[in-house]
Amino acid sequence: MRYAKPPLSFEQQAELLISRGLEADKEELVAKLRVVNYYRLSGYWYPFRENGIEKFKPHTTLEKIWRRYVFDRQLRLLTMDAIERVEVAIKTSIIYHHSHSCGAFGYTANIYLPNLDEKHYSNFMNKIREATLRSKEGFVEHFKNIYGDTHSLLPVWMAAEIKTFGMMLTMFRGIEMKLQQAIAKEFNISDKVLLSWLVAINTIRNVCAHHGRLRDRILDYTPMIPRANKHPQWHNPISIPQERIFGILTILKYMMNIIAPQSRWSERFKSLLIQYKEIPIASMGMSTNWQECPIWAKNN
Repeated sequence: MRYAKPPLSFEQQAELLISRGLEADKEELVAKLRVVNYYRLSGYWYPFRENGIEKFKPHTTLEKIWRRYVFDRQLRLLTMDAIERVEVAIKTSIIYHHSHSCGAFGYTANIYLPNLDEKHYSNFMNKIREATLRSKEGFVEHFKNIYGDTHSLLPVWMAAEIKTFGMMLTMFRGIEMKLQQAIAKEFNISDKVLLSWLVAINTIRNVCAHHGRLRDRILDYTPMIPRANKHPQWHNPISIPQERIFGILTILKYMMNIIAPQSRWSERFKSLLIQYKEIPIASMGMSTNWQECPIWAKNN
């Protein structure tokens, strides 16, 4: 089938929505559509549509839809804040363990990243070389000026500062199992669980970076939940979901409890839910008694 829908002016878009039952001031609606794409905003009004027809349910207002959009934006910012802390902490741990085991330039030899095959190791090193060449960071320029006659690549602790989350994840995959286990031990989990967490967090980081919907998202990659016999706090009195964003938020909270116990991140999350209390949380994978989870009960 050939797609034949023509582009509409902002005024025409607003008129179309109002004709379908959206309660809104036309000028205010046009102003919103000028800064948020019609198609992007449609993801937030979808739950307000009548089943099977292009009509809004009675009493659907622009304010209701806009509040869902703003809530999702605030949720992304809050999630990214926690991811940043986790990313820095994991990078630090990887670099610490790897450098003490393999030296400052150990990552430049495939033997010290034994879990990467030749292709993945080559891709990893190409990305590091490209990031090093592109970087305008003062410490990179300083290193090149002082040591560039001998070293074309940075020591691992400097390279860490120009790595993306994805590059950090590749390095974690590549290091020896005993080092993976040592890092995971810092979080009282297995290396396999930690790897699954990092993959899932990286996926969500990309969603946030591209301003994707978060609240009602079904995860493309589901992280492992620690087993009940060793980690009952993940299962009682509530079971943490794998496929919804609350699972990721709980993972972040668990890790923040360890790396940033002084943080008030969870209080900010609770305040966000209170501020937008009309927005359903069930689609996030949250039950009404979610705060009884021991991981969330810690006041930080």
